[in-house]
Amino acid sequence: MLDRLEALRIFVAIAEEGSFVRAARRLQRSPAAVTRAVSDLEARFGTRLLTRTTRAVALTEAGGRCLEQARQVLGAYGVLEQSASRERSGPAGLLTISAPEMFGRLHILPIAQRYLCTHPGVQVSLLLLNRLVSFVDEGVDLGVRIAQLADSSLRAIQVGAVRRVVCASPGYLSACGVPQTPQDLRNHDVIAVADARPPTLRWPFAGSIGVAVTPRLMVNTVQAALDAAVADGGVIRVLSYQAGPLEEAGRLTRVLRDHEPAPIPIHIVHPAGRYLSPTVRLFIDAAVPELRSKFADRA
Repeated sequence: MLDRLEALRIFVAIAEEGSFVRAARRLQRSPAAVTRAVSDLEARFGTRLLTRTTRAVALTEAGGRCLEQARQVLGAYGVLEQSASRERSGPAGLLTISAPEMFGRLHILPIAQRYLCTHPGVQVSLLLLNRLVSFVDEGVDLGVRIAQLADSSLRAIQVGAVRRVVCASPGYLSACGVPQTPQDLRNHDVIAVADARPPTLRWPFAGSIGVAVTPRLMVNTVQAALDAAVADGGVIRVLSYQAGPLEEAGRLTRVLRDHEPAPIPIHIVHPAGRYLSPTVRLFIDAAVPELRSKFADRA
């Protein structure tokens, strides 16, 4: 019979994955072993922890209480295990991090390189991807997400915020005028980042205002849009960190500041309930203060 800690690990995995099969895959165990472990746990506790249907797995009221307590027990055991095991003098192994392509290149890669210099026993795999990443399926330890988070299976540390901003080059604004309201964009050359070719795009602004714009130029990468804007090609709408270096260099000018929508939070995220190894924890400890110093007040 699986020991009690392992049974708790299996129960937490099922609750987080919402599936016996996905939990078994995550823990590299057979579905039968996972099912048996939960049945033994329910028999030991004398109450049902999960309800099963053909489509989903859900926590009972008792299961919800048990989940938080199980996470605390596993976390405490992880700390005890770490304290009792001193074979290594520092973190070691592979650390896999995901981040949006441009943000990762500008802000996570330098942190990762310094981290590697400080901890020679670590390898880092930095996945620069402009899509949501599955932590379980893709073996990711932690990531950066620029969004309002709704995924309860992740623990998040907010490190700052960015805004969607409208910019153009000083040369373009001198020749074509500075837009004073979002509606003025209809009279400007618009450069859009889009994978398809829609006839119009809707750019949201503060106060639930949405303006339909017809791009003169569409590109599928932010860097190409920035290059075109710097070359006096028109008006772009990007995240503030993407335009920031060019804005500071005087090559782009931010417009319509009073109409910008609410800031978008930046989070470092990792799977909830998972024991954080020293390799992961030390990277978080290095990254959080540095990112907060850059983004806490710069949206």
